[in-house]
Amino acid sequence: MPVEPVELAVNEDRRHWLSVLAKARPDEVAAAWDALPQRPAYSALRAPETGLVLVRGRMGGAGDAFNVGEMTVTRAAVRLESGETGVGYVAGRDRRHAELAACLDAMMQAPALRGAVEGAVIDMLARAQTERRETAARKAAATKVDFFTMVRTRGPQ
Repeated sequence: MPVEPVELAVNEDRRHWLSVLAKARPDEVAAAWDALPQRPAYSALRAPETGLVLVRGRMGGAGDAFNVGEMTVTRAAVRLESGETGVGYVAGRDRRHAELAACLDAMMQAPALRGAVEGAVIDMLARAQTERRETAARKAAATKVDFFTMVRTRGPQ
């Protein structure tokens, strides 16, 4: 059955905000949550739990896949009183981060709450992540060394 274009757009939007929530610092997510004027009641569908996932890589980005190793991940799933369900997956062992990410995911799916959460939380966290990446890139660029080879041609002696 073909997927409707509207569903694809919604999935891409959700993929973006889940990525932002997962990559955010736990203290930033907690501060954004505390600053929200309206925090709905929710119940845990899956209490935060920590486990391991296998990380795979590809040589050169396109070669054969290989196992890099394992990393710790914490996941949670919640349901708002209004019925929206959210999930949160974060690197590490921070149970509160996973739970808040799941709550914010569910709130982003609620039409009445999405506008407030998108502006006050998702956009703010995305800006903070962009600033950190740009700062790291500037620091790396400041230490860049350009190597070049000078080719000399010598005449016959």
